[in-house]
Amino acid sequence: MRIGDLAQRIGASPRSLRYYEQQGLLSPSRDANGHREYDELALVRARNIKDLLDVGLTTQDVFHYMAEGCLERPLAESPPCTGELDTVRRRLAGLDERLAHLQKLRDRLAEHSATLEASIGVALDPARG
Repeated sequence: MRIGDLAQRIGASPRSLRYYEQQGLLSPSRDANGHREYDELALVRARNIKDLLDVGLTTQDVFHYMAEGCLERPLAESPPCTGELDTVRRRLAGLDERLAHLQKLRDRLAEHSATLEASIGVALDPARG
């Protein structure tokens, strides 16, 4: 099948599929005209890649699945891959760290905003002038 057909079947864009290929996650064959050709195994692999990225994993995380040969079978219908839980937990821990950092930044910015508002309120209050 061609790239447009595969994209439609898995609910992704052709651009996404080219990105998967660029990252080394998909390796389509080429026809005589140089067009990408995908088989049924590529369909399973592309759907798995899309699903894993959709839940928040990165392409680097997906490589763990590829290394174990887990992308060649429908992940939703198969037992978990070795190390899958570790990969997900590692990604969650990283997100939790980023969220905590963002919350601290937000708190500092809110405090600064309150200070500015109080300062401006004093300067603009003619009764206090």
